[in-house]
Amino acid sequence: MMNRRDFLSGMSAAVIISACGKFAKAATKQQFDSKTIFRFAIGSDWHYGEPNTPYEQYFLDLKKAFDAVHQQTPCDCFILNGDVIHNEPTLLDPAVKLFKTIHPTVFATRGNHDRVTDASWEKNWGFPLNFEKKIKNQVLLFGDTSNLAGDFLTPNVAWFAQKLEEHKNAQNIFIFLHITPVKWTEFGASSPEFASLIKKYPNVKAIFNGHDHDQDSVKLLEDTIPFLFDSHIGGSWGTKYHGFRIVELKEDNSMLTYMMNPYERFNEYTRKAVAVK
Repeated sequence: MMNRRDFLSGMSAAVIISACGKFAKAATKQQFDSKTIFRFAIGSDWHYGEPNTPYEQYFLDLKKAFDAVHQQTPCDCFILNGDVIHNEPTLLDPAVKLFKTIHPTVFATRGNHDRVTDASWEKNWGFPLNFEKKIKNQVLLFGDTSNLAGDFLTPNVAWFAQKLEEHKNAQNIFIFLHITPVKWTEFGASSPEFASLIKKYPNVKAIFNGHDHDQDSVKLLEDTIPFLFDSHIGGSWGTKYHGFRIVELKEDNSMLTYMMNPYERFNEYTRKAVAVK
């Protein structure tokens, strides 16, 4: 005989039958969304300190919108994918302190406007410019694509080659780079070596890029590997909205991602599970 718990968990519309025989909503999405095993948010291009922009208000707006999502569908971390600040090195300390209030676990990559030394970056964030993290058995690789002068650089292919080989048996690898290494956009920095490298590892789930404020789409490398853009959370140009992206890994190892603009969900994309030998 099916017990009450089994009955409720098997319902697909998040409803229960009330005493009078009518259907009513019974629970939040997170209580029924058992298929998501890892969820994170990602935004880019805050440009804290950019003149003539309300950069602190941009953060408050982001936090309010993210909190609304996080309360219903909790995220494991929030990633700021480059251009944390706008050029002036002394801005990094207050920017990092403020951004760390958005979630207990935050990560970041350096963008071309984060014109700080390697030591300053690591001192403020607590991690180096190229680093890895593992959350719920998922591998996250963060790569540096700029320097103190603010140049547009390609990823450190030698470092990524080492890490991808180390984690070749991992379930999934997510890669975060501020500047896209494929010349799809005006401000990209083409790296055929990097593109060739990631094609060798079927467990590379997706690559996330910032930098191009006017991009919020998915671009596919050889119709297979998704490169995901996430608009901008600040700055003086870009899409008409300030938004961020949500990424959900499902228990069948498929991936669902979508943009928030910042309160409405749109631009959904799903990548089906890929078998890893």
